[in-house]
Amino acid sequence: MAIDLFSFNDEGAVISEINMTPLVDVMLVLLVVFMVTLPVIHDAAHVQVPHASNQREDLRTAHVDVAINAAGKMRWNGEALDDSTVIERLAAAAKIAPQPEIRLAADRDVRYESVARLLSAAQSAGLSKVGFVTDPNAM
Repeated sequence: MAIDLFSFNDEGAVISEINMTPLVDVMLVLLVVFMVTLPVIHDAAHVQVPHASNQREDLRTAHVDVAINAAGKMRWNGEALDDSTVIERLAAAAKIAPQPEIRLAADRDVRYESVARLLSAAQSAGLSKVGFVTDPNAM
C-alpha cells in the first residue's frame, strides 16, 4: 500500500502551493520607492557643459608621393633622387607629427626588389602608413 505524503487532512500538512501575496507586496513597495526617488536622482546633478565650435576638422592627411620608374629610379614628390637621399628623406618624414602617408606609385615593369627596398627603408625609418597608387581603368 502506497502512502501519499501530500494528502494529509490535518493542520500540520505540507502546503504544496506558493504564496504569491508577499512577493506582490514587495514588488509594489519597490515600484513605489523607485517612482519616488527617480525624479530626485534625475534632477540632482546640474552640470554646465562646455561650448565648442562646430567647425569641421580637416581630415586630409599629409602625404608624400614616391614614384619608381621601370629602371628603378625614384622620385620624391616629382624630384629625382638617389637611394641614399630617399632614405634620408624617409627618416626626416618619420620625425614629423603626424607622420605623412607614403603614396607609392611603381611602374608595372619595375623589379620587385626596388619596391621591397623602399618598403624596408620606410619601415626602418619608422613610417607605418604606406599606400599603393594603382590605375583602376588598366584592367
